[in-house]
Amino acid sequence: MLHNYFPVLVFLSVAVIISMVLLALGLSSDFLFPRNKNDAEKLSPYECGFEPFEDARMKFDVRYYLVAILFIIFDLEIAFLFPWAVSLDSIGLFGLLSMAVFLAVLVVGFIYEWKKGALEWD
Repeated sequence: MLHNYFPVLVFLSVAVIISMVLLALGLSSDFLFPRNKNDAEKLSPYECGFEPFEDARMKFDVRYYLVAILFIIFDLEIAFLFPWAVSLDSIGLFGLLSMAVFLAVLVVGFIYEWKKGALEWD
């Protein structure tokens, strides 16, 4: 009975040996060939162009979250409308009504965004 598990034991032992060898090579290569040579350009602020001057835990304006909700609304709409449009002839009236309910929920979210002023770029 135990001879049936011999290939599994061989497979696990080879996997452990290969992973240990690769781990050892990865750790030794960091000592032999250091990757990060920090210079002034590499340590400069990324994308924003200036040093941070406030705490990173500051409060964000609600408009950022409203724009994120707006993106999710349109992203979900497009992600579900394409497969629905392709299979509309096979899903019939039930598919049409379920997509109408789905789009109604998205329209409610869009109206909420509109009332909150997320579409106004002041």
